[in-house]
Amino acid sequence: MRKKIMAALDLLLLAAIAYLALWPVPVKPVAWVAPAAPGYVGVHAVNDRLAHLNMIDLGREEGPEHIVIGPDGKLYTTVASGNILRMNTDGSGQEVFVNTGGRVLGFDFDAAGNLVAADAVKGLLSVSPARRVTVLADKVNGQPIRYADGVVVARNAGGKMYFSDASTRFAPADWGGTFEASVLDILEQAATGRILEYDPATKATRIVARGLAFANGVALSADEKSVFVAETGKYRIWKIDLQARDLDLGAGTSPQAVVLLDNLPGYPDNLMRGLDGKIWAGLVKPRNPTIDGMADKPFLRSMTLRLPRALWPVPKAYGHVIAFNEDGKIVADLQDATGAYPETTAITETRERLYVQSLHAKGLGWLKR
Repeated sequence: MRKKIMAALDLLLLAAIAYLALWPVPVKPVAWVAPAAPGYVGVHAVNDRLAHLNMIDLGREEGPEHIVIGPDGKLYTTVASGNILRMNTDGSGQEVFVNTGGRVLGFDFDAAGNLVAADAVKGLLSVSPARRVTVLADKVNGQPIRYADGVVVARNAGGKMYFSDASTRFAPADWGGTFEASVLDILEQAATGRILEYDPATKATRIVARGLAFANGVALSADEKSVFVAETGKYRIWKIDLQARDLDLGAGTSPQAVVLLDNLPGYPDNLMRGLDGKIWAGLVKPRNPTIDGMADKPFLRSMTLRLPRALWPVPKAYGHVIAFNEDGKIVADLQDATGAYPETTAITETRERLYVQSLHAKGLGWLKR
């Protein structure tokens, strides 16, 4: 009997090893070298400036992932349900402005007052003040835009729109949602994200740059000659010349693209222009030594996806937003090590308040300026 039990255990062990080594997974991990995490030192020294937020109750809604003050003076925010909410700046008068039937992440307004949305399912959309939804772009060069993420509209006469297509490999519609698709893309590190330009005059879409490990938040420079881009998967923020055409950032920096902020202590998400030349960025999760340690070990990253999700090395909750200027100098750093307000994606700044964006918070947090 003992021999039979041992033989059965051996078979189970072999089956487990075979499963962990051979079971098909959707990613084809690429080896890369993760820089040594800087830790919370210097300008990123631990602080509690993001703790004890004031809260706006959103009822059953959660996750005010992106916040913009519209031309009508109202506060607009996307939430996890797929709705875009509209309210007064104190949180009163809440209503559902629109639901596109997809999942809007970043958005901005054009000169005519249309809400221009990066919808992770449907592409680049325009929503009129009367709430009519129009698809502006869902393809580029005949290929689908799989994961529209952040968008910014130029204020010059042309009103061109610059937006990120976070991944050409993993569409949220196919992989269980935006978070699940982002995990797959960042785990794979194939760096298929790109920055696109839509010209409303010609209705043409072109590739500005590609080769980004999950292209995320975007913001324009003050002179609107460059775009700042959060590359979430590699902990850095780029500055890219808008005259670039199909620039391959996988080949490294060039006269048209430089890494403005490198080796951040967390995963950068949205980028938002603030006041006095600031650009706000949210670090949606802190760095994780286990994940960094697997950077040059593609096999281990494949194996991770064969484990129950509860065993994935997901970084802990940690509230963290930073602000930098166009020279790459950090000018503000706000943290909450408790992660009470989780997955902070950026800050929307007004003269009176700092509204804190979040992927999963149960309300909308804010601080007095």
